[in-house]
Amino acid sequence: MNYFDSLLLSWKNIRGNKLRTAITVIIIALGIFALILIITAIQAASNSLTASFSTMGSNAFSIRYKERNINFGHRGRSAASRTSKKNLNERKSSLGIPISLDEAKLFRDRFSFPGAKVSIALRGPSAIVVNTNHYKTNPEINVFGGDINYLELNGYKIAYGRNFTPTETESGISVCIIGSGVAEKLFAENKTKAIDALVSVDHIPYRVIAVLEDKGSSAFFNTSKVVITPFNNVRRVFASQNSNYNLAVQVDDLKKMNFAIGEATAIFRPIRKLAVKDADNFFIDKSDSIAESLLTNLGFLEKGTIGIAFITLIGAAIGLMNIMLVAVNERTKEIGLAKALGATKATIRSQFLFESILISLMGAVAGIVSGVLLGNLVAVLLHTGFVIPWGWVIAGIVVCFVVGLLAGLYPAYKASKLDPIVALRYE
Repeated sequence: MNYFDSLLLSWKNIRGNKLRTAITVIIIALGIFALILIITAIQAASNSLTASFSTMGSNAFSIRYKERNINFGHRGRSAASRTSKKNLNERKSSLGIPISLDEAKLFRDRFSFPGAKVSIALRGPSAIVVNTNHYKTNPEINVFGGDINYLELNGYKIAYGRNFTPTETESGISVCIIGSGVAEKLFAENKTKAIDALVSVDHIPYRVIAVLEDKGSSAFFNTSKVVITPFNNVRRVFASQNSNYNLAVQVDDLKKMNFAIGEATAIFRPIRKLAVKDADNFFIDKSDSIAESLLTNLGFLEKGTIGIAFITLIGAAIGLMNIMLVAVNERTKEIGLAKALGATKATIRSQFLFESILISLMGAVAGIVSGVLLGNLVAVLLHTGFVIPWGWVIAGIVVCFVVGLLAGLYPAYKASKLDPIVALRYE
């Protein structure tokens, strides 16, 4: 009897004990299912979060008066937030002071780093309605104020129309650039008709000068449902006198990033009226720092899932070994007859090892398929593409193969050591 015959016989025995096989497969599948489900969901969430917050290029950074508070618990805090009590006391008197328009303009004028571009931005109202005389959007549109560099530094491209002019930016005239989602709702028949059309943004009339290309969306931020207007217009129409301005800086070479950040810090400290010994009362974020922080937080969940799956697989291995030992006892006469007819110890061992490995791999396949399918429900909800964590799929198959091998070693060894005479007389 060769190995192929042993494999066929193992499959026959598996099919002959459907209930026992099904229970064992389910136990093994649960561990792999939990692992693949969470990993798939984490990857889908990571894709969506990255799309939401990494809108600028890798060679850009932003300056804001306080750090972004985006985390899942205290472990997710950025390195900047893990300060000592002394540093916290030093910052206590200076934190919470928004960046004023004068400070933002001074920085823009003084920052002359080679190849760098600076953009001033001001957040407007959220969840508003934009309408024409015939159509209107749902109350889900976000308003942003920017300047001539705002689109480039935030990854937007113009599909139709033109960018702001310096005069429009400084005067705060009521012109706007609308996202593709807004244009689709208001000018579904022909988006080009949006150019020079009048729209009402939260009951305030604006003239449309451009329509943006769709650069993708996520559940956390829909980049197509935006209205962008000059920051001075947002300040004049929507914001209060204590509005907080954000600064964005883009350099032409990633290698210059740290030098540009250093120069930006040196220029902005005097503008913020900080003494030499004072701690910074502003924060600098690299464009990819948010995504990195979020992925770090999701990593803790991933590690916990691996632990749960490991414990489940240990229990599954013990259960599989017990079932294989029961199979040895049930088929003692069969083993004795096979040995009497010339079956070798290696043949008997391979038969039980194949059986154990096949059951374990069936559990792996069931767990992987169900985990990927259910995990991608998160991808559907977050509007990301179908996710298959190939690395973990392969790892799950390998681990289940090893589990099946280890669980079948002792039962296979025990079966191969049976004396054929004693085995034939077994009742």
